[in-house]
Amino acid sequence: MKASGKQILTIVLATVAVLVVAAAAVLGSGIYSFAADVDHSKPVLSMIEFARDRSISTRVDDIKVPPLGEQELVTKGAGNYEAMCAQCHQAPGKGPTELSRGLYPSPPNLASHAVEPAAAFWTIKHGIKASGMPAWGKSMQDRDIWSLVAFLQKLPSMDQVAYRKLVEQSGGHSHGGASSVRQGDGSAMQSAGHGPKE
Repeated sequence: MKASGKQILTIVLATVAVLVVAAAAVLGSGIYSFAADVDHSKPVLSMIEFARDRSISTRVDDIKVPPLGEQELVTKGAGNYEAMCAQCHQAPGKGPTELSRGLYPSPPNLASHAVEPAAAFWTIKHGIKASGMPAWGKSMQDRDIWSLVAFLQKLPSMDQVAYRKLVEQSGGHSHGGASSVRQGDGSAMQSAGHGPKE
């Protein structure tokens, strides 16, 4: 006997209700481990990675990437990368650190991993929930974030000597800090000639 449309809808709704109740029971029981030294199950990790990647990709379309080839921009980014990023994302000639080994999911090794500029800008500015990646936009102006992005475009092609030389030339950690960040429409970035705020 062929099922009617109403019967099919009832079956679908009942299945969804059972799945929701089962998920609530698992989450409410505390049986699922959120320990950083226990990997997510493959389905959970796939769901998280898919949601994260879609979240970023839907938010970067309107970001206008400025020219990133200026040496001054790259050099400034090197100092901030060494001070703020290398402990988690590594650097040429350096392996994983005590901090990076303790994070889950593991931060990407940016010394050997190319990044797309708009996505890198968005990620540095806004951070990633429950990953250890902070929202640096709370303490950095957009132009300073773009200097990090400019540096990241060069990083995978650097060896240890080139990396150290650039960091030494940079003057070290140089972004303005929380007191100099402008909130609002991103006018600081626009006036600096680096495009609109995302």
